[in-house]
Amino acid sequence: MKIELLKPLEKIPYFTISGFKQVLNAKEEDNQRVRETLWRWVKKGHVIRLKKGVYMTRQFYELHQSDVSFRPAVSTILLPQSYVSLEYVLQRAGVLTDVTYPITAVTQKNTKRINNVLGTFIYRHIKPMFYNGFNQGSLYGMVFNQATVAKALFDYFYLRPIPRHLRTKKTILTEELRLNLGEITLEGRDEFKKYIEMSESPKMMFVYKNLRKTIWQP
Repeated sequence: MKIELLKPLEKIPYFTISGFKQVLNAKEEDNQRVRETLWRWVKKGHVIRLKKGVYMTRQFYELHQSDVSFRPAVSTILLPQSYVSLEYVLQRAGVLTDVTYPITAVTQKNTKRINNVLGTFIYRHIKPMFYNGFNQGSLYGMVFNQATVAKALFDYFYLRPIPRHLRTKKTILTEELRLNLGEITLEGRDEFKKYIEMSESPKMMFVYKNLRKTIWQP
């Protein structure tokens, strides 16, 4: 098959095998040939395999990869009903500054990790009652959700074990975990507190009291 057949797909974020077959007007007996063509084009770099059965043209990727919301938007293609949160959002907000994190997201589905040419995408499971605290965005037709900084901070602590030796009055969590929380707004602190109260978790209450005492003093 000629590479020109990809032209109609270069303007859309992603396509499936069935979508590719529609573009080709392929019949049922062409299934094997279609799959072999996609496999060859992936190998040659004309097409990027996002996950099983889902692809993106190299042209679309190269045109839009520099957009700050590109990979967060792709994360929703990889696992619908998820929202970007945790380390990725905290790093973008300047809360975490040490290293570059993969795309981290939260879902009600099972925890999973997806690796492809675009990078690593990590999804953490959370209870349905905590599947909230995000805003919706759209990029080139890709609709995605991203947590507020306060919700990303809650998710970060809620899904992170805090060893017993750190749960003392002398502990300063921001120093132990190297967090920069001084710039969190009053509105953000109130939002964080709302999630803490919703959780009814002793661990999360300890976190909130520790932050109030050591960094968010009245």
